[in-house]
Amino acid sequence: MVKWVKKDLLGLEYLSREEIELVLYTADSFKEVTTRQIKKVPALRGKTVVNLFYEPSTRTRTSFELAAKRLSCDVINIAVEASSVAKGETLIDTGRNVEALNIDIIVVRHSSSGAPYILSRAVKASVVNAGDGWHEHPTQALLDMYTLKSKLGRIEGLSVSIIGDIAHSRVARSNIWGLTKLGAKVTVCAPPTLIPIGIEKFGVRVTSDIDEAIRGADAINVLRMQFERDSMQAFPSRIEYFKQYGITEERLEKAKPGLVVMHPGPINRGVEMSSEVADGPRSVILEQVTNGIAVRMAVLYLVANAKEHLTLPSPPSGERKKVRGKETQFEQ
Repeated sequence: MVKWVKKDLLGLEYLSREEIELVLYTADSFKEVTTRQIKKVPALRGKTVVNLFYEPSTRTRTSFELAAKRLSCDVINIAVEASSVAKGETLIDTGRNVEALNIDIIVVRHSSSGAPYILSRAVKASVVNAGDGWHEHPTQALLDMYTLKSKLGRIEGLSVSIIGDIAHSRVARSNIWGLTKLGAKVTVCAPPTLIPIGIEKFGVRVTSDIDEAIRGADAINVLRMQFERDSMQAFPSRIEYFKQYGITEERLEKAKPGLVVMHPGPINRGVEMSSEVADGPRSVILEQVTNGIAVRMAVLYLVANAKEHLTLPSPPSGERKKVRGKETQFEQ
């Protein structure tokens, strides 16, 4: 099996199939830890992890914090709105000042696409991307794939439909990179106004027919409608969206037996799916949350033990040289 040599985890676009499989394999080892009475191992004792979140988060930040503590790391959570960022400090300056405290890993979430790439070049500490703008959310995709593999026994050859707000979704992008590299057949389904132009080049099938996306799928990953990012009002209303694209028990009558229903959270009940589906027997949404701890333990363990620092790919085009707080956006 391939050795992990990258100091950072910035996105799945730049990972090989073997590297993705290594994360999933390592997560298997840590999943057992989460079932113990004492849910802790000394694997990273003496290491320090900083959670630097420029956007709100419940599941991801809590999951990273638990993952680090279960590896016996010291953990610091920085509330950006109450930090020097509010006084105009740049992302790079924040990262360098935090690193000066002799920390080992920075987990960063930022509203600007490419922010983790900029930070990774400015610090020697490992940087883990916890979501950047509309770009990627690699650990969410990894836990999604881990859940699929745990539930269905494999990923290669599966038909997976990603349904919802594709245009604004970093989760969709990371899942597309990861699933296609592991041999899954991926379909994206959304209203035409929420499907990015040229997405077919990533090796996915595109449809705006929700019944077609469900029919024949082994799993559906239903995305949150990000109305707060929909400045162009690509869809008229939540009620209208649910009527045309919401996942209901009636729609799932056309699905394969054993269909798995996923959602990265938070769920807008009555918008992306009904409560009957979210809480029903096909749903693995809470399993995704649980599996996120093992997957993030694996990621922290691997980057902390990387043997060398590789030259990283260029960040997304159009980046600005400085990132100030959460208001600055990269050119799309």
